[in-house]
Amino acid sequence: MRFTKMHGAGNDYVYVDLFDETVADAPSLARTVSDRNKGIGGDGLILLAPSNTADVRMEMYNADGSRAQMCGNGVRCLARLARDHGRVSSDHMRVETDAGIKEVELLDGAARVGMGQPALEPAALPVRLDGARIVNHEITVLDRTFHMTCVSMGNPHAVIYVESVADFDVETYGRAIESNAALFPERTNVEFVEVISPGRVKQRTWERGSGETLACGTGACAVCVAGVLTGTTERVLANDLLGGELLLEWPDDNASVIMTGPVATVFTGVLEGER
Repeated sequence: MRFTKMHGAGNDYVYVDLFDETVADAPSLARTVSDRNKGIGGDGLILLAPSNTADVRMEMYNADGSRAQMCGNGVRCLARLARDHGRVSSDHMRVETDAGIKEVELLDGAARVGMGQPALEPAALPVRLDGARIVNHEITVLDRTFHMTCVSMGNPHAVIYVESVADFDVETYGRAIESNAALFPERTNVEFVEVISPGRVKQRTWERGSGETLACGTGACAVCVAGVLTGTTERVLANDLLGGELLLEWPDDNASVIMTGPVATVFTGVLEGER
């Protein structure tokens, strides 16, 4: 089975083109290829597939084999793969995802994506809390108290501001929040954010089903939205992640969040054995 390893700002996935290949058990394959010691290594598996409603379709699986609705870095890379493989003939395309159809524009070494409007109602995430929006909600995790803002960008995110992300224990607190079934029945992604200025932040992400990743595109969009809702940052935001920079814009409360970020092919290869 031929595959392509790609990353967007360090958020790396193994991509398989279903126009040519067949995958019988995607969750099992995701676990196999994502293993950084015994497999190819990556944050998960993304499948490029035909679509009846858009130019192509993206199917995404986390490193633990669980299905994910959306990945902002992943959809940029998938668009690049679709263009390189001749599945589309334009640098502008529509990609069907489990979180709806996304408009993608390929740029030189990057891509711009309309990520859609954020969903803020608790039932949309879902999160088991009352209210129209969950903004600066106080939450106690282990030995610490945080203020959490919840945003869905097709998948759930809990955004938490901290003084410094460099020395923050992302794994301990991220894992505890992700797996808090009393609050998040479908688990959640968690973004820990340090504000540098109203127009720039630093972000570290604990990704549902994958652990800490070098970048999270939907998470960066959620951080942009949370910054506006809490009055912490501006509607145009540069986000410094461990793997690179993403640029976000949320023009108004009823608008789609626009994300621009890098796209890179790392290598291609052939995987032998079970699919």
